[in-house]
Amino acid sequence: MSKKTKLILLIVSVLILDQALKIWVKTSMVYGEEFMLLGLSWARMHFVENEGMAFGLSFGGSAGKLALSLFRLFAIGLLIYLIRQLARAREPFGLLVCFSLILAGAIGNMIDSAFYGLIFSNSSPHSGNLAVFLPPDGGYANFLHGRVVDMLYFPLIDTILPEWVPFIGGSRFEFFKPVFNLADTSISVGVIAILIFYRKFFTKPNNKKQEEVKTEGWKTVG
Repeated sequence: MSKKTKLILLIVSVLILDQALKIWVKTSMVYGEEFMLLGLSWARMHFVENEGMAFGLSFGGSAGKLALSLFRLFAIGLLIYLIRQLARAREPFGLLVCFSLILAGAIGNMIDSAFYGLIFSNSSPHSGNLAVFLPPDGGYANFLHGRVVDMLYFPLIDTILPEWVPFIGGSRFEFFKPVFNLADTSISVGVIAILIFYRKFFTKPNNKKQEEVKTEGWKTVG
């Protein structure tokens, strides 16, 4: 199996898993519904939606949503170009895998933004109704204005603070609040792996220039 085929299979696999989980959550859970995974209080499935940024972040209403979707399309095109250039330059296969994970995550969330508003009914936190796939009256938003489905929630600490705690006593405290999805996870894994294992990739041009300067210097001395 060629490297290109492996990368394509990786991207397609991430997309299938990401979309399958999102569609199941969208059509099987009421907005805001939550249940524990394997009975663990710190590992939960919690259905929410956001306007398109990773880990539940929002950005500037309808115009901001459109700008974010267009930026994501540009980023996807840039990632595809970058991966092709890296492959031609015979960079390490692991680096290509990292960028492919980032690409898969970006495409996964882009699918939500582009098409979910067209093919699903609205999931309202107040209606208590399940979303309908291909509703007779049409979807809840226009092209590129759909919301991204999030469901993975891992509050490592989730407790009510004692009343004696100054200013915030009696309030709920959560450590690691973001609700995210598999696409966000794929992006995060790719970025973290690059920072840990392939930092030299970003400094390589500078190192090359330094080597050229040293070489020219030795030639001058000689």
